[in-house]
Amino acid sequence: MSAISAIEAAAIERIGDAPILERTQKWVAVNSGTRNLAGLATVADMLADSFSALPGELALIEPAPVENVTADGRVHALDHGRHLHLSVRPDAPVQLLLTGHMDTVYGADHPFQTGVWRPDGTWNAPGCADMKGGLALMLTALEAVEASPLASQIGYEVLVNSDEETGSFSSAALIEGAARGKLAALTYEPSALPDGTLAGARGGTGNFSLVVHGKSAHAGRNPDEGRNALVAAADLALRLAAARAPGLAVNPARIEGGGPNNVVPDLAILRVNFRPKDAAAIAKAQIALDQAIAVVAVKHDVRIELHGSFNRPPKPIDPGAEKLFALVKQVGSDLGLHITTKDSGGVCDGNNIAACGVPVVDTMGARGGAIHSSDEYLIPESLPERAALSALTILRLAERGL
Repeated sequence: MSAISAIEAAAIERIGDAPILERTQKWVAVNSGTRNLAGLATVADMLADSFSALPGELALIEPAPVENVTADGRVHALDHGRHLHLSVRPDAPVQLLLTGHMDTVYGADHPFQTGVWRPDGTWNAPGCADMKGGLALMLTALEAVEASPLASQIGYEVLVNSDEETGSFSSAALIEGAARGKLAALTYEPSALPDGTLAGARGGTGNFSLVVHGKSAHAGRNPDEGRNALVAAADLALRLAAARAPGLAVNPARIEGGGPNNVVPDLAILRVNFRPKDAAAIAKAQIALDQAIAVVAVKHDVRIELHGSFNRPPKPIDPGAEKLFALVKQVGSDLGLHITTKDSGGVCDGNNIAACGVPVVDTMGARGGAIHSSDEYLIPESLPERAALSALTILRLAERGL
């Protein structure tokens, strides 16, 4: 730790006294699944109260309108929770973005609601790693930065959205606006591996609903007068699955529709997910969609409506990102941490930030594992460890730039 300055040592000492685990436990105790609007409202107020300890202007922002295709083929508005936004010293010479999300994948009716300490010292709890532990250590890192004599040189925005787990559709514009003009960004998803490995390059993702309108008829008396939407949707699924290639994963995930056995179904909805590695793969996926829709519509004499988008662009590691990763790794080394990177097939708000041309490390959160399952766990000693990693990274960006 010979490279640690006196200013940095003071920040580390302050972090060691912070109630990071207690904050995490307090926030985990309230369910905040993306669709649990009441729980999200409570957690948003709790976070606003905690983050108000930082200077600047804090607000809870109403979500942007989002449309959703229901199982009966209708398009309707989908409600979301408020997003927390904090702006601190927007005129400071160094401008950073820190992001996280308050929503989890566990709804109010999910059986996984409470935490349990395990014999190995880890804490098994819903959203503990993904990412309420990350939010707690982010706040602690910023408190340490604010106590530093370098604080006046650093401006930052904090954005904690309520819809990351379902694609950040109601917060995408906020993310883009907050990223604009920033030197770098840190996002507090949990580490890619329990040992603290960071996620490097990420592929993108696109989610689509294809609504197929056929024509109903009696399955025995006049089936040829019908147009079977379910069969057409199955044909779409097979054609899209055939577009899978290196650098492009395709997952036809669900077909909804149909009815009584004696009726030719006139409505079906295909839900499909694409995972493109790069822009060329997105273009390939779009061609596959256009061609499949055109061919199936004619072959089955049906009408097909396409809803959705490629909402998470691929996140390559460009020269700016390489510099930021190198800085984080060096800080880790000075703290006695061996930090590596690993490319990931998962996506997060880091994809959207990188698409704005801003270098981002998006796994600065807690160490843990088994996220999105009832086995999710947090390694508690990682909370001060990763808070120190963040605080020193921010301080060095203030002193040395990128």
